[in-house]
Amino acid sequence: ALRAEDREQAPVILLTVTDQDGNVVRRLTGPTTAGFTRVAWDLRYPAPEPTSLETKDIDPWDRLPFGPLAAPGHYTLTLAKRVGGVVTPLGASQTFETIPLGTASLPPADRKALLAFEENTARLQRAVLGAVRAADEAQTSIDHLKKALAEAPAADAKLAAELSAIESRLKDVQVELNGNSTVASRNEPTPPSIVDRVQTIVSGGWEATSAPTATQRRNYDIAAAEFAPALAKLRTITLTDLKRLEGKAEAAGAPWTPGRVPDWRPE
Repeated sequence: ALRAEDREQAPVILLTVTDQDGNVVRRLTGPTTAGFTRVAWDLRYPAPEPTSLETKDIDPWDRLPFGPLAAPGHYTLTLAKRVGGVVTPLGASQTFETIPLGTASLPPADRKALLAFEENTARLQRAVLGAVRAADEAQTSIDHLKKALAEAPAADAKLAAELSAIESRLKDVQVELNGNSTVASRNEPTPPSIVDRVQTIVSGGWEATSAPTATQRRNYDIAAAEFAPALAKLRTITLTDLKRLEGKAEAAGAPWTPGRVPDWRPE
């Protein structure tokens, strides 16, 4: 009973926003404390940035991660509670309409086209920033494997050379994603990286309600074209080559490293 209590999910209030076609736009959580409470939707889709379990102090001038702005139109809000992992609806759904304030100096001619471009950018940003994190995790695994292979008496010396070759390819992919830090650290100009182009679109376009500029569209096209082969190389490195070498490290009796599950059989 105590274990079940320790594993039980904390109760939470769930607020779900859907558009007029029934598509879920945003899910929000509310407090479960007694009394009147208020939850605000910022009229945006969720931020596509990688999730993080770390909590840090936010400066007043910091901009929290944010998603594309929802288009004006009719939306529906439903309320529910989740207790013990069971979701129970609360009350009746409420429909409301969002409208532009009419203060935009450059209103878009086609709001659906604007939202479609921002949604495409959000999908690209989600994948690009996720790839950056995946590459960082792969580097962490490589760093651990270096030490583990050095401490495994039965490990063939060729494994270290194989690992070094994988690391070199990974760093090449990281340059494509993040830019050439070797040159940049010496105060020399470098071409925009994939991340630079995507984040430029987000910071320059998602804060406005005007149509995307030709530069923003061009940045998207270039970033998408460069990211496809970079992602393919990253998947090969992390899902094939690195996993194969981790298997060789396990067979050699190397100490545990992140990403591996030890193999053991009773004698």
